[in-house]
Order: sequence, then structure tokens, then C-alpha cells
Amino acid sequence: MRYIVIIIGAVLVNNFVLSRFLGCCPFLGVSKKTETAVGMSGAVVFVMTIAAAVTWLLDRYLLQPFGLGYIHTLVFILVIAALVQFIDIAMKRFLPPLHAALGIFLPLITTNCAVLGVAELNLKNGTPFLESVLFAFAAALGFGFALVIFSGIREKLAHANPPRCFRGVALALVTAGLLSLAFMGFSGLVKTPY
Repeated sequence: MRYIVIIIGAVLVNNFVLSRFLGCCPFLGVSKKTETAVGMSGAVVFVMTIAAAVTWLLDRYLLQPFGLGYIHTLVFILVIAALVQFIDIAMKRFLPPLHAALGIFLPLITTNCAVLGVAELNLKNGTPFLESVLFAFAAALGFGFALVIFSGIREKLAHANPPRCFRGVALALVTAGLLSLAFMGFSGLVKTPY
């Protein structure tokens, strides 16, 4: 039951983009087309899940035993950047069609603060390994869910004729705010541990 609460909480109640406001740059930048939003969502799920596992293991078996916990943020940033580069190189070599489909989205994840936010939250809450990885996977699904919904709305709004002062980024920000308010309706659904 706890795992279900973690998943529902991370996807709907404490969505990283719409509740915690982490990962807003790719959320606004990659949401003009649904197909690019889906590509970015897949890449975020993959990287965020693996990054949470690797950073948890590094913190537990390297940083904490040697008293280096004070540099965990720096280590996490370096690990995430190296992990994204490693995945990029491996996909280019062994899975060229998938690498071509993801395109620029994989390197963009290096600057997505939601990936670092998951690692930091797992460390702060002292969660066990399996829960940390599940939370990261669910948080990435929530990020992707919000991104795909937002991109669908933005595609529909591209055909609208709003007043001149609301065109472009202004309308995107108002739409993101309204979407965030809609997700607040899920706040009483479950009591989340995070």
C-alpha cells in the first residue's frame, strides 16, 4: 500500500512541476509540440530513475562512510551530468534509432533541476533504496504527465486568437498556473510521505 501512495503522491499530489516548481525550464521550453513533450518525458523517466539509484548508492556507500556528506550536492550534479553523457554515448553506439528519436532532449536533462531535486529529497528523507527508486520513477512519470497535458493545451491554444498582451509566453504562464490549480484538486487524495 505504501508504494501505491508513493506513486499517486509523486504523480498527482506533489507533482514536481506543478506543486514543487522544479523542472520549469524544460516544462515551458519543450511543451510546444506533443511529440517533443513525449520524447522529453521518456528521457526524463529513464534518467531520473537511474540517477536516483546511483546517487543513493554513492551517498550510502561512499559519501557517508568517509564523512563527505557535505559535498553531496556537488557529487550529485557531477553524477547526473556524467550519467547523461554516458547514456548519450551508449545510446548513440547501441541504439541509434532511439538516440535519433530523443535528439537534443537527453543532453537537456543535465540542466533539469527536477532530477537533482529527487536525489536531494531522497537524501533528506532518508528513504530506503527501493522507495527512493520508486519515488524517482513516479516523480518522472508525474513530470511527463504534466508535460504532455500542457503540450496538448498549448497546441490547442496555438490556433486561438488571444489578446495581443497574452500571446506567447504570457499565455503559457497563465495556462501553467491554471493547470497547477487543477492539480491542487488532488491534494486531499492521499497523505504523501514526501
